[in-house]
Amino acid sequence: MTRMETASRRRRPIAIAAIAIGAAASLAAGLAGSRSVAAGPEAAPSSQTTGYLPSISDLMIATIQPRHERLWWAGQDGNWEFASYELGNLQGAFNRLGHAHPTEHDISLPEMIASVAGQPFNELKSAIQAKDVTAFTKAYADLTDACNSCHQALNHGVVEISVPRRTSASDLNTSSTPRN
Repeated sequence: MTRMETASRRRRPIAIAAIAIGAAASLAAGLAGSRSVAAGPEAAPSSQTTGYLPSISDLMIATIQPRHERLWWAGQDGNWEFASYELGNLQGAFNRLGHAHPTEHDISLPEMIASVAGQPFNELKSAIQAKDVTAFTKAYADLTDACNSCHQALNHGVVEISVPRRTSASDLNTSSTPRN
């Protein structure tokens, strides 16, 4: 099998999924449009149409934890461009968490995040710019400790973050060399 045939086979499920998502979105839009016409222009929106707000745990597991892990592997693999990218994503995820949940147990999450993670984020940025694995490893450990101190302060000490091990289920290539 040629490389082109292999690449084509890999893209096929993605294309099928994209078509299915597009069809579902079109169907949903059509149904929503037909409901609004049937209800008439003066119909008030349902009180049940509130936006979904993911819990702190949902945001931690779905956005922050994977970025934290990918940041580690990018630094260990010496892929400084990707490490910088993931550091930005991680900081953005924490900002969105603080915006979505401004307080937890009467504690300001944005202030807590800034005070505990600010210095490790700055140290990580410097280590990435310097391409310094030793400084990166220390700054990453400091960030991980900062995460755990927040968990303790919010009475979630059972949630303990650690440095990832190569048993990750992630299929994201964090090395600076492409896979064959």
